[in-house]
Amino acid sequence: MDPALALGGLVVGVVVGLTGMGGGALMTPMLVLLFGVQPLAAVSSDLVASAFMKPIGGLVHLRSGTVDLGLVKLLMLGSVPSAFAGVLILRALGDSEAVQGLVETALGVALLVAAASLGVKAYLAMSARSRRHRAGLLPEAQPGGRLSVRLRPVPTVLVGVVGGLIVGITSVGSGSLIIIALLAIYPRLNANQLVGTDLVQAVPLVASAALGHLLFGDFQIDVTFSLLLGAVPGVYIGARCSAVAPGGFVRRALSLVLVASGLKLLGVGTVTLGWLLLAGCLVAPLAWAGLRRRHGLPALARLEKRSGGTAAPSEDGQPAPRG
Repeated sequence: MDPALALGGLVVGVVVGLTGMGGGALMTPMLVLLFGVQPLAAVSSDLVASAFMKPIGGLVHLRSGTVDLGLVKLLMLGSVPSAFAGVLILRALGDSEAVQGLVETALGVALLVAAASLGVKAYLAMSARSRRHRAGLLPEAQPGGRLSVRLRPVPTVLVGVVGGLIVGITSVGSGSLIIIALLAIYPRLNANQLVGTDLVQAVPLVASAALGHLLFGDFQIDVTFSLLLGAVPGVYIGARCSAVAPGGFVRRALSLVLVASGLKLLGVGTVTLGWLLLAGCLVAPLAWAGLRRRHGLPALARLEKRSGGTAAPSEDGQPAPRG
């Protein structure tokens, strides 16, 4: 057992359980960049570990009633076969240095797309909140915080197909990419439903990809065992906390890690990467504050306070604090 790997698995597990995101997006680059694992082996080991992690978080959300099983079934129709197909594509390409480099580049691009999708998710939620403010309305939650949605089969299955293919090749996307697509198609889903539904749909998706990597990939049992020792309790703790903990800070930190890992995998130098991250940390909060003022969100916060403390979702999708 590698204690450092187990600690890394614990951190990633907590993030996965808390937000539904960050499994492959954090675990795979951690294995490649910090522990020197080859990209193909990192993808294989991460997916097998995730096949054990996801059911734990999903079970917690199923018991809490924060899962839309209709959505899960539609996503499975597309994601399960396409995830296995992604592994077969990797198998057909072989495991030469060129393929290792290709996987590393694909992973870097997928991480940057995932980071961008988090920003898009936050902006869409902020825009929706602004529209409710201009209409003088606040969202009405059903008992237990659940909101009903009308299923859209074709786009949902297509999301599963694309997401499954990306997961099978890079191990990234079962949370970070698919959850963003769900928000775009079903904006009425609240944060807990998004996390719960995504975690449950990821169980068969990751299991399909993991089976393919066990059969045809570069799975390393020692790496996976160390990851699981930390990740299994981590994802349980994160899932238990997800219903009450604000996810804004976690998502911002996750975005930073995704960008840093993606740029590093694409070959950006350490010094250049440091300057880029510093610039981003200085500019992004100012730009976001400007967008909030443009959408009138500070005024909405005062409106909620006058309305008796009814909480509307924040731009991160989490309930706003009561006045």
